[in-house]
Amino acid sequence: MRRRDFLKTTGTLFAAATVATPGLASDAPALHPSGRTILPINRKWRYSRTWSDAAAAPDFDDSSFQRVVVPHTNISLPWHSFDDKSYEFVSAYRRRFNLPPSLRGQRVFVDFEGVMTASTVWINGVSLGEYKGGFTPFSFELTDHVRWNTENVLVVKVDSTERADIPPFGYQIDYLTFGGIYREVSLRIVPQTFLENIFARPKDALSDSPSVDVQCFLQSSQALTDDLVLEVTLNREDRIVGQFSKRLERSDTRELLTPVTVTLSNFGKVDLWDLAHPHLYSIHVKLLRGDHVEDQDSRTIGFREAQFTEQGFALNGKVIKLRGLDRHQTFPFVGQAMPARVQRRDALILRQKLKCNIVRTSHYPQSRHFLDACDEVGLLVLEEIPGWQHIGDQPWQDISVDNVRRMIRRDWNHPSIILWGVRINESRDNHGFYTRTNATAHSLDPSRQTCGIRYFQKSEFLEDVFTMNDFGFPLQPPNHPRYLNTEFVGHTYPTKTIDNVERLTEHTLRHARIHDQLASNPQYAGGIGWCAFDYNTHADFGSGDRICYHGVTDIFREPKPAAGFYKSQCDPDEEIVIEPAFHWARGDQSVGFSKAVVCSNCDHLKFYVKDKLIAEVDPDRNQFPHLRYAPFVAEIGGKLDPWGDLRIDGYIKDKQVASRSYSGRGIDQKFSLVPDDLSLIADGADTTRVVLAVTDEFGAICPFSGDAITLELDGPGDIIGDNPFALVGGTGAIWIRARELAGVVHLRANHPSLGKKEIHITVAACPPESA
Repeated sequence: MRRRDFLKTTGTLFAAATVATPGLASDAPALHPSGRTILPINRKWRYSRTWSDAAAAPDFDDSSFQRVVVPHTNISLPWHSFDDKSYEFVSAYRRRFNLPPSLRGQRVFVDFEGVMTASTVWINGVSLGEYKGGFTPFSFELTDHVRWNTENVLVVKVDSTERADIPPFGYQIDYLTFGGIYREVSLRIVPQTFLENIFARPKDALSDSPSVDVQCFLQSSQALTDDLVLEVTLNREDRIVGQFSKRLERSDTRELLTPVTVTLSNFGKVDLWDLAHPHLYSIHVKLLRGDHVEDQDSRTIGFREAQFTEQGFALNGKVIKLRGLDRHQTFPFVGQAMPARVQRRDALILRQKLKCNIVRTSHYPQSRHFLDACDEVGLLVLEEIPGWQHIGDQPWQDISVDNVRRMIRRDWNHPSIILWGVRINESRDNHGFYTRTNATAHSLDPSRQTCGIRYFQKSEFLEDVFTMNDFGFPLQPPNHPRYLNTEFVGHTYPTKTIDNVERLTEHTLRHARIHDQLASNPQYAGGIGWCAFDYNTHADFGSGDRICYHGVTDIFREPKPAAGFYKSQCDPDEEIVIEPAFHWARGDQSVGFSKAVVCSNCDHLKFYVKDKLIAEVDPDRNQFPHLRYAPFVAEIGGKLDPWGDLRIDGYIKDKQVASRSYSGRGIDQKFSLVPDDLSLIADGADTTRVVLAVTDEFGAICPFSGDAITLELDGPGDIIGDNPFALVGGTGAIWIRARELAGVVHLRANHPSLGKKEIHITVAACPPESA
């Protein structure tokens, strides 16, 4: 099958799949008495690192294949210093399944959420075609080839090489893509006429009379000769807010039908989605044939108005200075193959730990679980298409335009998304190509503005918002009325957790200086710094060990001092922050410690050494006149005799509100083992991070502790990571993945001098998959 024919017949089908339950690693079967049935098929896959054409045959003997659960990486790797060619190979995945005979007569689709990089699919020995692309969802219809009374065999040939015919490849890229079926897979069984997608567009959200235009996309294998009715309901939790029905006209048209818009109105004022209170609603659509529910589906939405203006970015009529970080969705050891819980955790880190109000999905559409969490915690999103500087030939560009379409049709209901990135990151101008990507976005979603990430201001401006990667200082002044900085600092000042105090402090100050300048001019809508987390990259980038140390946290999501600057910009009512941009040591600055930089949202700090007051300082308004919460700079050289413990007390309106202490002894005192979660689901994929750290007696990280920690695990789980695990900068992390068996995981970690720590993680039973 030619790719263009495949796109016509199955290219837009993914978005009809149901949304996963937040926090779970996989979806439980969604069985409806009528309408659609969603059957997750994430378990019971058979996998081989070697592809053979014989593996496409239904009766192929795959007993020697490894049994795996998706999300799955095609090979486990060290967290650094590995060759990307290690994962660039063609592999085989096979999955047997049975269909419920009671559903015979309905249409059957297989929905892949993400496979890296090209996927050729067979069902029962019949080739369905190849999908080119690793970051966007795709579907194939299986209806004509499935067996209802016996076993079916689904086969996927996964090409994880960097093929020049598929974005983002064709030249250099500063990140790794890894390989495998790294996102979830499901079977979707629907009636002959079904809801292919839903797009709900709230209108007049700030008024006393808001409404929602609900576009219902129908697909049918037969002419609509019967009277059908669309019933649309707006819900807030378990309460019905509004409802409306619309009768469909009979039609001779088959397959993808013209979308039908149902408008809900007259339901009164709504609770808005905003940063502090991200209120969510749900849209539920039923396709009725008389009293029979032919099909039904739902989407989560939020009511908000988001617009870039000449005065900056306005959310619900209030101008907000955007402050965020770029995110790569890769992780140590498994690349991109992390399940829902871990993907969601990144959103919590960005919003609750780093206090960002926006994230950019650099440089590709990211996990739906991550975006769901952004909706729930109030984290704005700039989502962009796959790419990095290079523009390929016409077929390559066609795939990229299709990526725009797939990205938007998957994610257009997320209230967190405020911008569609429709340009290849940092590419040169291409009028024809970017006219197409921009027009595609606007035609699909006229409710959101578009942008295109570039690195030079003298660029053709086709989008709505001029988005600019500017790594200089001072920043270039805005050259367009709607202007957003989307990368800065990053590769110009890579910083490791083990660097000396001067570099760690300067890294922090560089982020602070940029945000101070962004705050100086309302035409800067804000800034998204490069980047949130250190990430793996190719040999021609990074620090020589296949890592770019550009993050404000390390690759394990543990903070560097620069993370403290972002954290300090929150209101004290949310959290009182005192975060030094240094570790406390007498001689790790040149010619001795002299300048103490502290990021805090207090209005006055007092510094004590051995309980002796050595300095009192206010925020440094001379260096940072525009920041709401400017860093503090205390010149304490010559005041450190006698040397001892440091204490920093924070004050707001002359009242002490916080205190932080740091040991002057230089001794590793405590070893900790801290999981993000204490319970998992026994589906073979659910995973949680466990942070290992060595601290002083006050809980401050000892950055030069590099001990090897020996790990022992009992129970229904597996360690993702090195064992022994050597700490980096006094900390690090491994992940625990649940097996398909309920019980309790006991993890013991042994530090060579600080002894053992033990944690217990409950693994709850999970129903088996139905297919």
